[in-house]
Amino acid sequence: MIWMLWLSVAIGLAASAEDLWRRRVSNLISLAALAGGVGLHAWLGGWSGVGDSLLGGLLGFFVFFVFFLLGGMGGGDVKLMAGFGAILGVEQTITAAIMTALIGGLMAVGYLVAKKLWRMARGQARAAGEADRKAFIPYAPAISLGVLLSFLSEEELWTSVF
Repeated sequence: MIWMLWLSVAIGLAASAEDLWRRRVSNLISLAALAGGVGLHAWLGGWSGVGDSLLGGLLGFFVFFVFFLLGGMGGGDVKLMAGFGAILGVEQTITAAIMTALIGGLMAVGYLVAKKLWRMARGQARAAGEADRKAFIPYAPAISLGVLLSFLSEEELWTSVF
């Protein structure tokens, strides 16, 4: 479990930094998460671990793919969650997806409020009926934080750390 946490921290930091800096998550980071997750599960759990890892990756991919199809998320975020799913396995991927949705929602609200306040401070009110351009919010930090918070619900983590 502790190896999964450290791998998640490394992947989360790399993905968040790249998403904040370049507004994208590279395939290399997602593939590293996928390979690392499958490898760790194979080492720690044999073939059943590999199965759990692959199913977690598929679950992470398909849950976030729905949001991608609806236009609410980029492809890099979907692949990143698939990589994290491979690290976490099926059960913990569900927890991480819920945590990520909550954190992502809070981030989006915060972003929209900050944008509105910034416009008001600069005196740039929108004209009536003027549509806002689509806001692109880096989502890798929300995914990474959701994944890390999912570890808090795992008893194994507490027994291996303390």
